[in-house]
Amino acid sequence: MSYRSNFIVGEKTLEDIYEEIRSIYFSNSYPWIVGYSGGKDSTATLQLIWEALEKLPREKLNKPIYVLSSDTSIEIPKVINYVDKNLNLINKAAQRKGLPIQAVKVYPRVSDTFWVNLIGRGYPAPTKEFRWCTDRLKIEPSNRFVIETVNKYGEVVVVLGVRKSESLNREKTITEHKIGNHRLSRHSTLSGALVYTPIEDWTVEDVWNYLLNFESPWGGDNQELFEMYKQANAGEPPVVIGNLFTVNEQSGGSSRFGCWVCTVVKKEKSLSSLIENGETWLKPLQKFREMLVETQDPEKKHIYRDYKRRNGSIYFVKGNCKDGSKKLGRGPYKFEYRKFFLEKLLETEKEVNENNPYGEEIKLISIDELIEIRRIWRLEEGDWEDSVLKIYKKVYGKELEIPREEIGIFSAEDKKLIEMLSKEENVNPKLVIRLLNTCQYNIFSSRRTSLIRKLEKILREEWRSEEEILREVDE
Repeated sequence: MSYRSNFIVGEKTLEDIYEEIRSIYFSNSYPWIVGYSGGKDSTATLQLIWEALEKLPREKLNKPIYVLSSDTSIEIPKVINYVDKNLNLINKAAQRKGLPIQAVKVYPRVSDTFWVNLIGRGYPAPTKEFRWCTDRLKIEPSNRFVIETVNKYGEVVVVLGVRKSESLNREKTITEHKIGNHRLSRHSTLSGALVYTPIEDWTVEDVWNYLLNFESPWGGDNQELFEMYKQANAGEPPVVIGNLFTVNEQSGGSSRFGCWVCTVVKKEKSLSSLIENGETWLKPLQKFREMLVETQDPEKKHIYRDYKRRNGSIYFVKGNCKDGSKKLGRGPYKFEYRKFFLEKLLETEKEVNENNPYGEEIKLISIDELIEIRRIWRLEEGDWEDSVLKIYKKVYGKELEIPREEIGIFSAEDKKLIEMLSKEENVNPKLVIRLLNTCQYNIFSSRRTSLIRKLEKILREEWRSEEEILREVDE
């Protein structure tokens, strides 16, 4: 009997696990979606599935297996490069060996990306209380792929590399949706999706023991993965599908390779550990993140953030004054700081690429995101000066190459004229600009009542200055 056959995890041999995988694979006609983040658990899960099916006659493997990787576009560049390399190896090896395995990468919609929301719309840096990023960046893109596959095939089996020993919540989530004594469970939120967790009873030691004793069947390097963990002193970012396995409180920090820009934890460890272990070219990322963390200081929120919410309303919070006076709550980042953040992000991207020892160009923000931010700024902020193009040219010394599309008919000169006339008439120039923008963007609309409702909504927003509001409250 071979060493592989004798290899025991818990009370099972590898052959027992392979037989279980084959049995579940042949138990129905549903395609599989294997969540793959490139971390230890998802790597072990995919490797088990690959090895269990590779020895079978190819004519028996008659349903697809999708290896699903979710790219938030704000993960640590070294991790993204590692994952991309392995996805490429997976597709090449599967094709060469005639396996029905296909690696697929999903991304958030451009309107949902981190930078479009933070820099474009002014969403404040995420906190534990307002973690607006997880759904948009991780859950929704994976869910979208699962739903599309369910619509095509009727049902799917989602295979996840999660373990009970990770936490009590994880153990509860794994067990509470089991179908009787069956190894499959119903997905908690996605109709038509079954869930299979082949390494749910494994420990961390089991995972590493397996990966370091058996080579990657698609040509990956498990030793390299081990070294990355040692270097970062961290774990893996989950492929979150639905709300089945949510990100724990330490995501992006002490126990996982998180997003480099994560501000949910005050002190992250992954990026810092990589830098301390020689990846000094990543320092600009750390500096940018620290800048965002500073904006979360309660005593400085009024510096960085507007006094109005995005819908134009205001609200009061109890102040720190001894007399119990109120102060205005804070909304999105002020437009001036969003422009500042974009400039610093592009400078960070430039500096990282100048010092990147691996050669491949790193894009911290995409052209599509810049185009979307430009559109939002023009429409919502009356940015007729076209700040995105100016900032890009300032940092890179060249024009931003984008599809030629004129956004709006107004210019910076028009804005100056409106500001001058508004001052004479004692009207907020931003109100006038918003009204003109709304009319312009709806010029071809056939529904006049729709335009009127939009204009009325703008007029109902708070247009007094912060000083005027506070003065009237005091009176």
